[in-house]
Amino acid sequence: MERPLTIAVICHPTLGGSGVVATDLGLALARRGHSIHVVSHRRPVRISATHPRFRFHEVPVTRYPLFTYPPYTLALATKLATLCRTKPIDVLHAHYAIPHAVSALLCRQMLGDSAPKIVTTLHGTDITLLGLDDSFYEITRFSLLQSDGLTAVSTFLARETEELFRLNSEVRTIHNFIDLERFSPARREPAIRSRYVCGDEALVGHLSNFRWVKRTTDVVRIFHRIVQHRPACLLMIGDGPDMEAVKLVAEELGVSSRVAFLGAEQDAAELLPQLDLFLLPSEQESFGLAALESMACGVPVIASTTGGLPELVTEGESGYLFPVGDVTAMGRKAAEILGDASMHRRLRTGARARASEFSEAGLVERYEALYREVVAR
Repeated sequence: MERPLTIAVICHPTLGGSGVVATDLGLALARRGHSIHVVSHRRPVRISATHPRFRFHEVPVTRYPLFTYPPYTLALATKLATLCRTKPIDVLHAHYAIPHAVSALLCRQMLGDSAPKIVTTLHGTDITLLGLDDSFYEITRFSLLQSDGLTAVSTFLARETEELFRLNSEVRTIHNFIDLERFSPARREPAIRSRYVCGDEALVGHLSNFRWVKRTTDVVRIFHRIVQHRPACLLMIGDGPDMEAVKLVAEELGVSSRVAFLGAEQDAAELLPQLDLFLLPSEQESFGLAALESMACGVPVIASTTGGLPELVTEGESGYLFPVGDVTAMGRKAAEILGDASMHRRLRTGARARASEFSEAGLVERYEALYREVVAR
C-alpha cells in the first residue's frame, strides 16, 4: 500500500472557484488518508467540515507604513517555509498562479534540497487576466515553467495557457469536481424555499464573487425579463466589488423588492437545491463551478458561451448557452423554461445526470496520481 502524503494547499479564502476547489480537494484528500495543511491569509469560507488530518494555517500579514500594500507574497513564502521545516511536506499545491506559485518558488529557494515539489493549478483569471498584465506576465510564466506539475480546470484553460505563455510542457486538464451527496436535489425543502417565494413563484439564483467578469448586473437584467412573463424571485448569493452596481440596476428596473442579497457566508449546498433556474452570464468563465454545483442539485443553467462552460453545460439537456451579453435571448429562454413544466423536468433530470460525470472520486484520484508522479521524480 502506498504511503499517505503530506500536502500544503495554498489558496484564496474567498467564494471564488479556486478557494472552493482547493478546500474541497483538501478535505477529500484528508478523508483518503493524506495529511492536509491549508494555507491562506484568512480562513476560507467553505471550510465548514473538520477532519483530524486537515489543518488550517493563517498567514499573518504585517502592515507597515513603508508599504502602500502589505507584501503578502513574502509573508506567504515565509509561512510555507516555516511549515515545511516543522512538517514533512511532500507537495506544495498552489491554487492560482499569482501570488501562490511565486510564493511556493520562494519557499523552495529558502529550503534548498529539502524543498517539496510544487504543483500549480490554474483557475482562470490568474491566466487570462492577471497573468497577461505586463506587470505580471514574466513572473507568471516563470512560476509555470518552474512548477513540477501544472493543471487547469478545463481543456479551454489548459490550451489557452500553453499558447499564451509559450510553454513547452503540457498543462493537464483536471476538471472541477462535485460531492454528489452534499449537492443533491434531495435537499430541496419547502420550508427553506418558502423563505423566499410563495405559491407558484419561480426561484432563480446566482452565486459568485461579484467581480466584473461575472456580469452580475446582467443577472438582474435577465431576471427583469423573466418577471415580465411570470412571478419570480432572485437570490444573489455572494459578495464583491460589483454589489452596489447590482443593487442600483435592480432599483432602476423596479425589481429590487424581488431580489434577496444573501452575502457570502451561506451554505450553497442548502440554497442551490431550492432554485428552479441558475444564471451565469459571465464575460469569462474557465469552468463554472457554481454552475456544476447547481446542476448537481438538479437546477438547469442559463449561461454564456465562453471559456470552459461548453465543456460543462450540454446544450438543451442540462441548460442553454448564449453569447456574452445577450440578456434578451437569455431572459426569453429562461422564461420559456420556467413556463413549461415538461421542459423544466427534463432539464432538471439532465442537469443532475451531467453533473454526475464530475463526481469527486475519479477527479481526486487524478490529483493523487499527479502528486505521486512528481514526488517520485
